[in-house]
Amino acid sequence: MLNGKKIIVVLPAYNAEKTLEQTYNEIPFDIVDEVILVNDASRDNTVGEAERLGIKHIVTHTNNRGYGGNQKSCYNKALELHGDIVIMLHPDYQYTPKLIIAMCSIIANEVYPVVFASRILGKGALKGGMPMYKFIANRLLTLMQNILMNQKLSEYHTGYRAFSRTVLDKVNYEANSDDFVFDNQMIAQIFDAGFEIGEVTCPTKYFDDASSINLKRSIQYGLGVLGVSFGYFFKRLGLYNAAIYKHKQ
Repeated sequence: MLNGKKIIVVLPAYNAEKTLEQTYNEIPFDIVDEVILVNDASRDNTVGEAERLGIKHIVTHTNNRGYGGNQKSCYNKALELHGDIVIMLHPDYQYTPKLIIAMCSIIANEVYPVVFASRILGKGALKGGMPMYKFIANRLLTLMQNILMNQKLSEYHTGYRAFSRTVLDKVNYEANSDDFVFDNQMIAQIFDAGFEIGEVTCPTKYFDDASSINLKRSIQYGLGVLGVSFGYFFKRLGLYNAAIYKHKQ
């Protein structure tokens, strides 16, 4: 706990057997109360490795539900376990768990209700091996999103995020896509609900066992991101409304 807040780390896992132990061992258990792993029909021994490490809360999808579908299960389970701060950490060891304390501290001290670990603040992305085409696409998409959404995030595409329970209780993430665009739909929901997002700089690592999507899927993702951003822009003008903006309460 931190400032009396129960902290839960959620691991959306797909074929994470080789990197799970390294990720898990760096989690700061002096403040983290629970770890949840959601196995999205992995084809390797992710579940066996999670059990060997002693992860108590394992949710298994018998069919692959996609990255967004995995996160939905993560957050539902974290809320069921009464988490006050929920950190989504990829178990592929691309992001360091050592930032969990800093990210949780920002939320626990009520500075921001949401914190993203940004690869773009500083030189973490290229230094860590992010392919140049992904870096350029990230910068162009982020520029467009900031203009359309009237925000100033350094990036919208990080997979390392921390949320207060207040945010997860309000935004209707169940209405979002089960695919990768889920992340950006959730950002739109967060801003639409009046919450702000803080950022911390984060190094990142690109290597063979780290998860990544190919060029075709990247293009599909980029088009989906632009769709979300334009939808949010038109909603601000009162010209568009979608199910994702109907809050839980």
